[in-house]
Amino acid sequence: MKKNVILFISTIIFLPMALSANELSYTAFIDSNKRIKCLYGYAADKTGDHQAAIQIFEDCISRWNDVYSMIWLAQIYETGVAVPKNYTYATSLMKRGALLNDEAGYSSLARYHYGVALYKGQGTKVDHKAAKIWLQKAYSEGIEEAADYLKLINAQ
Repeated sequence: MKKNVILFISTIIFLPMALSANELSYTAFIDSNKRIKCLYGYAADKTGDHQAAIQIFEDCISRWNDVYSMIWLAQIYETGVAVPKNYTYATSLMKRGALLNDEAGYSSLARYHYGVALYKGQGTKVDHKAAKIWLQKAYSEGIEEAADYLKLINAQ
């Protein structure tokens, strides 16, 4: 996962230096057939180009079942940034990512978020038993926040 973060940061920093000013729009990546574009969805979202981000993430999910894109698109729909809030769709994306096993480790993060959604009943029915299973799995895969959440709910 560290390698992906370093690659992402390096790409965000150095690619704009190689592009001319009129090539800096993230819309150029929407129809790209290169998977690196999935990382540009994040940059597009964070710079306010939410519609390009949504299109990039949707395409990455469609083409490659990209869990990174599922997580970010879920976050967009959960917070209602540039779209109406849609907890059901956000949670369905987290569940989809949780059921996969990507090499980068984003599936573990999706398992954590899906477990939290199940516990809260956000976008899905409350299911405390299933929530704990997903949170335990995320924790066993190295997601420390899952352990913190388990401690919190077990203290209640």
